[in-house]
Amino acid sequence: MVFAANVTTPAPTDTTSTTTPAAPATAPVAQENTPLLPGDAQRGLEKSQTCVACHGTDGNSVIPNYPKIAGQHASYIIESLHEYREGPGSERDNPIMYGMTAGLSDQDILDLAAYYSEQKITIGEADPALFALGEKIYRGGNADVNVPACIACHGPRGEGNYAANFPALSGQNAAYIAEQLHAFRSGTRKGGVNDMMAHVVKRMSEEEIQAVASYVSGLH
Repeated sequence: MVFAANVTTPAPTDTTSTTTPAAPATAPVAQENTPLLPGDAQRGLEKSQTCVACHGTDGNSVIPNYPKIAGQHASYIIESLHEYREGPGSERDNPIMYGMTAGLSDQDILDLAAYYSEQKITIGEADPALFALGEKIYRGGNADVNVPACIACHGPRGEGNYAANFPALSGQNAAYIAEQLHAFRSGTRKGGVNDMMAHVVKRMSEEEIQAVASYVSGLH
């Protein structure tokens, strides 16, 4: 961003004066404009050590309520980390992640995204009792209450849509998916253009939420 300076015409120099000109009250502060480098997976690996406790050594969290981030689109990871770093009032207001991301530079975020996006997600197994309903909602939606099919944005195999920055869901922890759908429904998390996810989830029953969450955990 360029700021226009106030321009004044300098007064004529008094060559007869012996007074030493006063120094500026404050010296200009040099701005550091280090260009960002493309995300580097090796640097990301080295910077990921604080992420391991919750997300696993390769981004495959074994804690049900924490997301697997292995294989997630780099652009989505970047966007999410920026939103977490914004802190209270952001679209992803999460005290734990705010604490973890507050000290990250833009370069750190690019490197972490490069590393995790190159990892391979482990696929779970859907609950057989919920499979049929989960598949129905994911692939066909529920026309009776105007719930669109998840497949439209997240793909037939849960691979997401890189160009639109819709996240991959394949293999994601079911408990985490259900938790996020509840957050969309309550308004504690924003999601998509015009908060589209809130409008979708508010029309879903609790049974449908649990079924879809279970279904995507085994989707691949």
